[in-house]
Amino acid sequence: MQKKYEVSLKSPMKGQVELRRKPEKGINEMSNCFNHIINGLKALGKIYLNKKMVKKMLNSLLKSWEPKVATIEESKYLKLLSLDELIGSLLTYEMNINHNA
Repeated sequence: MQKKYEVSLKSPMKGQVELRRKPEKGINEMSNCFNHIINGLKALGKIYLNKKMVKKMLNSLLKSWEPKVATIEESKYLKLLSLDELIGSLLTYEMNINHNA
């Protein structure tokens, strides 16, 4: 079975994680993986602010998502955007892309 995501620990003691999405992976699977990692880090005592989790999720998207990422980042409400709202927005965008393909 081929992995559909790549995870690397930049500094395990500091809880620095990098998640890169492979092309065939969907947003739902990616968010599940992301939440699994974040929950594991919480168990180790590393807590991320919502703002930082949103930024990490946006940074992990493929280049083909850059227009959507730019739109979200330019939004004046980025600081108030919850991770759940972001995932919902990305899922909607992904469904629209798949529907129009």
